[in-house]
Amino acid sequence: MTIRNLDALFEPKAVALIGASNRDGSVGAVLARNLFGSGFAGPVMPVNPHEMAIRSSVNFRSVADLPVVPDLAVVATPAPSVAGIITELGQRGCRAAVVISTGFAEPSARQALLDAAKPHLLRIVGPNCLGVISPGTGLNASFAHLTPRAGDLAFVSQSSSIATSVLDWADVREIGFSHVVSTGDMSDVDIGDLLDYLALDTKTRAILLYVETITDAQKFMTAARIAARAKPVVVIKAGRSVAGGRTSSHSGALAGQDAVYDAAFRRAGMLRVDSLRELFEAVGTLASGIRPKGARLAILTNGGGAGLLAADTLREAGGQLADLSPETIARLQAIVPRDGSHLNPVDLRDDAPGALYGQALEAILNDPGQDAVLVMNCPQAVTDGLDAARATVAGTQTRRTAPVLTCWLGERAARESRRLFATKGMPTYQTPDESVRAFLQLVNYRKNQDLLMQTPPAIQPGLADDAAARAILDRAREDGRNVLTEPEAKALLAAYGIPVVRTEIARNPDEAAGLAMRLGFPVALKILSADITHKSDVGGVRLELDTPDMVREAAQHMLKLLTERRPDARIDGFTVQTMISRPRAHELILGVDTDPVFGPVLLFGRGGTAVEVIADRAIGLPPLNLPLARDMIERTEVSRLMKGYRDWPAADTDAVAATLVRLSRMIADHGEIAELDINPLLADEAGVIALDARVVLGSPSASPRSRFAIRPYPNELEHVAHSRSGSSFFLRPIRPEDEPGIVDMIARSDAEDVRLRFFAPMKRIGHAFAARLTQIDYRREMAFVATRDGDAHGEILGVARIVADPDEEKAEFGVMVRSDQKGRGLGWLLMETILDYARRRGLARVYGEVLAENRAMLAMAGELGFAQSRHPEDVALRRVEVDMSAYRPRR
Repeated sequence: MTIRNLDALFEPKAVALIGASNRDGSVGAVLARNLFGSGFAGPVMPVNPHEMAIRSSVNFRSVADLPVVPDLAVVATPAPSVAGIITELGQRGCRAAVVISTGFAEPSARQALLDAAKPHLLRIVGPNCLGVISPGTGLNASFAHLTPRAGDLAFVSQSSSIATSVLDWADVREIGFSHVVSTGDMSDVDIGDLLDYLALDTKTRAILLYVETITDAQKFMTAARIAARAKPVVVIKAGRSVAGGRTSSHSGALAGQDAVYDAAFRRAGMLRVDSLRELFEAVGTLASGIRPKGARLAILTNGGGAGLLAADTLREAGGQLADLSPETIARLQAIVPRDGSHLNPVDLRDDAPGALYGQALEAILNDPGQDAVLVMNCPQAVTDGLDAARATVAGTQTRRTAPVLTCWLGERAARESRRLFATKGMPTYQTPDESVRAFLQLVNYRKNQDLLMQTPPAIQPGLADDAAARAILDRAREDGRNVLTEPEAKALLAAYGIPVVRTEIARNPDEAAGLAMRLGFPVALKILSADITHKSDVGGVRLELDTPDMVREAAQHMLKLLTERRPDARIDGFTVQTMISRPRAHELILGVDTDPVFGPVLLFGRGGTAVEVIADRAIGLPPLNLPLARDMIERTEVSRLMKGYRDWPAADTDAVAATLVRLSRMIADHGEIAELDINPLLADEAGVIALDARVVLGSPSASPRSRFAIRPYPNELEHVAHSRSGSSFFLRPIRPEDEPGIVDMIARSDAEDVRLRFFAPMKRIGHAFAARLTQIDYRREMAFVATRDGDAHGEILGVARIVADPDEEKAEFGVMVRSDQKGRGLGWLLMETILDYARRRGLARVYGEVLAENRAMLAMAGELGFAQSRHPEDVALRRVEVDMSAYRPRR
């Protein structure tokens, strides 16, 4: 991942156009028109071996003839010539190229481009792309049919045709862009690189993505999560109808490719939309800054029909009509006309004046049962919609207890009202369904943001018997099997604390009958065969067997059926298990699949034999913690049943969530687990129990965590260390659960120590700042906390961190020790620990900014080999930096 030289792409000082043309209708001619006509202030130098001039500008016969070194080159020549041109450009010092040319379908052709660019660190966008546009700098290095207005939206598209369609759509609506990039084949610069650059770009307020495929999931997820924390990122993904179809397990069949992308976007804190229109609507909605806490919407209108349309759309889309309190209903009853409705949706009737809007809105805003209010107005001859709009604005300015969205229907009559809402920064929409859709976008965006940086350990240490699990997997490998038997799969689950039904193995019908006697009746009998995936499909399952004779007869009948239906299958015997009687339990499925792009994914949904027909499921990316697991559960229909209804008590949802978390830990520990099904997992008020399980193994991984799109908690970095003074500390990577500990550490430190660390006096830190310190992406950042030796989860005594740049070459460090722990050598120990980590990561340099008055920190940095210099922008700061190739850790 790198943003190296991307400044040359978006802010070049000089541009070369290789393949410029005067021939009407050619790509080279359109590129020349756009480059010369978009207002770019620097030189545009056309290159064509056969022309004297291009668009009345001097033409150059070759790259070698260029009088000025171009920062950016646009290449539109036949494919076979492009690699050579890239070499020439690199030799001249060009830093970026946009390759418009097509004809690079073969991987070897794209690799030739990379090989030509690599020695010169030249960055390539494309090939086979529309180009790059930065209207703010007058750069249109594309063959688009127009140059868009300057604005603050960045648009990145994998499709040239979608890019031009969006430009056309936005031009009519006077929407401007900071940058527009068509990525094409992404031989070098990809969406992850662009997200990293745009996250830091001060000209960009929000980022819009059109995505077809992701090539590097880890790179994309790291960049996306960083960008989504900085500004809204809205994405539209093509290919919703493409199913997975890669695996034989239920989880593989249910975890379709689009569902996995959906889970990735959600986990990255992005907002996914379904259409180009929604893409821009969402940006406007998010820009309002309103963030409802939940999905409960109150509706206030002067038209009953419009209110009902909004309510219908809300229910169908998964939202909730707010239940107004009796007190609010009583207030509204005294306000609303007799022929109106004081229930939600609140209908003021068509002759409602503005004052009535204001009174009703005040009552609704004071109700604790709503998360947002949608105020609607239908044009009427007897009332003034603008009067109602003014009252709505006044109501929101005096009562900011909940977000307010507006919907003034019509065109001519609503124009002034919409203009008023726009000047006040209030989101406004034209139709009921558009309004509700915008509200739910806000709800989903908030949820995604809340879950954005959750990367804790899957379960607390000590809750898994890793040795037992490893023995099971090794035994299967030694036998040459890639599918665990049912008893092995259940034993693997039990090793991770997942309750399983007792299961015994019988070699023949008589042995099955004897085992049933020992287990106690009734029992379930299942065929045992590594060749049969779904046993019930071939008659390999019998339930509620009450006598030894019934068991024997059922086993014999199974063998006969399998001889007819699956003569190719190897039969290893039978499994006999106690029948579990939990009549009010829900049948669930929990599973693991391996996506070709995002790696391991987790599945939750309604289970049983009809699991693929019902297809009620949610997909999540590991690693999971309990909040993330609960979010997965809440996204299914069966979760509503699990909350209890009529005489059915609520199921133990926490036990289900804990099972998902345990599966997350299991696949982080054992990289060879490729597929896993628990179906069914029974869940009721007493907890959970797995009745059946299936595990498929893939190739073993030297580093199981490297498969994950989001890097799991690196528990291998936990260790006991000794300071120079002889004190012992337990050092471990920071976790999201450490937020209270970090707050406590800062609160118990002297104000001067806090100021020296954060460059400003701070009495306390808020949740947002504390979350930023503890919810880190382990791919790009690392922070070690120190606790007392023997108390890994005790109070935090100190912390050191580094944050790598997108190029992953250098990183900034920070360190703080609780004031009462000074003098024990902890600061030295933390600094050495973080520098050792940086060296192992392969970082070239580590630097920091230190207040000039912080003599203790400067002295320690000097002894550790850091060079010191004055900060170029602040005389109160010193910059300290160490070359990691020269750093030698203390032994």
